[in-house]
Amino acid sequence: MKYQGKAICYGDHIDTDVIIPARYLNTSDPAELAKHCMEDLDSSFASRVKPGDILVAGENFGCGSSREHAPIAIKASGISVVIARSFARIFYRNAINIGLAIVECPEAAAAIREGDLVEADLDRGIIRCCTAGTEYAAEPFPAFVQQIIAHGGLVQAIADGVI
Repeated sequence: MKYQGKAICYGDHIDTDVIIPARYLNTSDPAELAKHCMEDLDSSFASRVKPGDILVAGENFGCGSSREHAPIAIKASGISVVIARSFARIFYRNAINIGLAIVECPEAAAAIREGDLVEADLDRGIIRCCTAGTEYAAEPFPAFVQQIIAHGGLVQAIADGVI
């Protein structure tokens, strides 16, 4: 799994209510959720995110509630991968379950800046900031997690008979 895109950066403790505000939880339509992703934190997010962009964040990304709407909104917005210093555990699990690639890499999260061109090779655990010419090591996903993400989530991977 290789990704390349421009970095969109946020700080620490971005909670699920900021990722997708509770007032939009009356729908589970990914396209509708994407329209409101990050809107209370960054009203320009939905209009400036491009397919393939990479979200970079600090500590404890996805903290708060266990709502699955948050990773769905991020994935539907066009974000290809989320790189963070650390993730809230329930968000981490929900992201994998819906096929959103995420990776913990404190060094990359601290160094990558808004607008940097970033490459992430999650099979090998390598993150490159092409803008700065730097490279960071991350833990690669186990094969079964790679299969879940490649098939768009846990349910589809099971339906496809790969796990």
